[in-house]
Amino acid sequence: MDKIATASINSFGNSPNADVPPDDPILEIPLSDLQGLLSEMVSTYNLMAEMIKDAGILRGRDLARLTESHSRALRVEKNPITKMLLLNAYIRQLLTKIRDALKARPAEGGKIVQVCTKIAARAIQIIDYIKVIARDDPKRKEIALDSSHTRVLFSGAGGEPVSRKETIRAMRRAEKLWPALKCGHRPNDGRQTMRLTISQSDMGISPEFGYCDSWQRSRASIALSL
Repeated sequence: MDKIATASINSFGNSPNADVPPDDPILEIPLSDLQGLLSEMVSTYNLMAEMIKDAGILRGRDLARLTESHSRALRVEKNPITKMLLLNAYIRQLLTKIRDALKARPAEGGKIVQVCTKIAARAIQIIDYIKVIARDDPKRKEIALDSSHTRVLFSGAGGEPVSRKETIRAMRRAEKLWPALKCGHRPNDGRQTMRLTISQSDMGISPEFGYCDSWQRSRASIALSL
């Protein structure tokens, strides 16, 4: 997983004059201390945002839009105290999303939802499909699934067209998840069609997966910036 981007603070800007009551004590602290405190709050926000993304609480695009909106508001604000109040409110907003997601989790003993990348979800779909073939035709010595059939399998499940490149990536991921699968070119095929093969004798060592809800990670880093 990519490391969370740390935000840098260039300047707080000039703080406006505040109407301070004469009997209200005034605390003077170095600007660098305020900068350091705000930087730590930004790091906390980014850690929470990354956790929300990895847990699938928000889709990557939705979380990126939310974080960018927060970043714009913080960049506009020049008063350091107001910046901290805003950032604290944004952190509470993320906490609320985490709390709601925890409340929505299935009760103990129920079905656990495993969040994974779209490529991994497709790889698991391939593995499950091969298991079905082996179960329906136990006399077959070898089971083979080429890339063209795999693309049909994906289209049939969600109706979304899948490119040959994405299909092959899912096939190679399936090979990593289930080492008994062999991914290579179909013999004597000038087009070099990729296929997965496995012998019936190796079906007994197949991996097991829980329910998988797929989502695609955003390639862009999701992090707050000032």
